[in-house]
Amino acid sequence: MKVKELRDLSDLEISKKIDDSKDELFKLRFQLATGQLDNPMKIKECKRRIARLKTVETERKMGIRQA
Repeated sequence: MKVKELRDLSDLEISKKIDDSKDELFKLRFQLATGQLDNPMKIKECKRRIARLKTVETERKMGIRQA
């Protein structure tokens, strides 16, 4: 999901997506530890998605408007 698309979401939707992504990251790490993870790049993608979501969330809290 692109940052522009994330900025169109409501605060509640962003919080929900952060929680879902954290759960997914936990499951991916568990799969990695047990040797069941097929694509290790999914962990990196998930971390980046969380970072993007948190960035948008912080921008809104600080009142920063992006064009």
